[in-house]
Amino acid sequence: MVDGAEELLAKAKEATGNCYCPYSEFHVTAVLEDEIGGLHIGVNVENSSYGLTMCAERAAIFSAVSNGQKKFKRILIYSPDGEPMPCGACREVLAEFCDDDFPVIIATDNTVKQYTLAELLPHRFKAGFTTGK
Repeated sequence: MVDGAEELLAKAKEATGNCYCPYSEFHVTAVLEDEIGGLHIGVNVENSSYGLTMCAERAAIFSAVSNGQKKFKRILIYSPDGEPMPCGACREVLAEFCDDDFPVIIATDNTVKQYTLAELLPHRFKAGFTTGK
């Protein structure tokens, strides 16, 4: 187990029943820890118009930001159905708020792996990227 991730994993497992995934049947939950230790939980919410589906990672980030938090310690992403690697959109949204060394913990019922954001998104967009400032 990744050091100190037990509480995050327990919260992620608890939230699995809140997932709405009738199309993929792939449950994903995310627990985002903010800089003061608050936990923000997100679940995947699918839509029959698949492009409108919301990933658990973005749901957690948007919830945290909606509650006034914009600085984060780490995120744990969990699925009982397989390895829940974050999609490109989720990686870019994480990159909006987190540094390259931000820990991303990927968990299933059998494995727990930890990556840095830079490992998952080595050439991310950064503030000023499009303006050159």
